[in-house]
Amino acid sequence: MAKVILVRHGQTDWNKILLIQGGGSDTELNERGRMQAESLGMRLKQEKIDAIYSSPLKRALGTAQPIACHHQLEVQIEPALKEIYAAELEGVPVSDIGIRLEQVLTGQREAETLFKDYGGESLDEVQERAWGVIKRLITKHPEETIVVVSHYFVMLTILCAVLDIPLSRIIRFRLREGSISIIVLDGKAPRLVLFNDISHLKSP
Repeated sequence: MAKVILVRHGQTDWNKILLIQGGGSDTELNERGRMQAESLGMRLKQEKIDAIYSSPLKRALGTAQPIACHHQLEVQIEPALKEIYAAELEGVPVSDIGIRLEQVLTGQREAETLFKDYGGESLDEVQERAWGVIKRLITKHPEETIVVVSHYFVMLTILCAVLDIPLSRIIRFRLREGSISIIVLDGKAPRLVLFNDISHLKSP
C-alpha cells in the first residue's frame, strides 16, 4: 500500500495579508510559517517516511526541510508541484478580484479561466500536472510512505482527483497553512484518510 502525506506549506507574509501567491511568486516563510514547519517536523518525526518531495518554491522547501532532517532524507524537487501560475495576478490583493476568484472556486463558467485570462493556468491544467506527478510517485514507491509538500490549489486539485469529484466543488474545501492530508492507494480506488489536520500547530 502506498501512503502519500500531503503537506501544505507554512505561512508567508503574502498569506497573512491575503495577496494572490501563485507559482510565479517565490515567497519565503515568515516567522509563523517557520514555526509551523518545525511543528510539522516534530509531528512526522515518528512516521516511517521513505522519501520527501517538494515544490521548488522557497515556501514549500522551507516547510519540507524540517521534516526531512528527522529522517536523514534529502528533499527531492518536483517542478510539477508548483502552485497554480497566476501570471499578471501574482501579488494582487484577493479583495481586488474577490467576485471573480469566488466564481473560479465555484466553477462558474465565466471565470473558470480567471488566471488563464491573465496569462496563467486553469485548474484543469494544474490538476493534470499535479495528479500526474502523484501517480508517477506512487508507481515509484508502491509500498512506501512519501511526503509531498506543495500548495493550496495544487493540493485541492489532487484531492478532487482522489475523490473523483469535479473541480467545481473545490470551494467546499479549505486547507490551512501547515496542514496535513493523507491519501492511501492499495490497488483499488485511492482513499482520503485524513484531511486538513492542524492538531500539531499552536494557536496564533
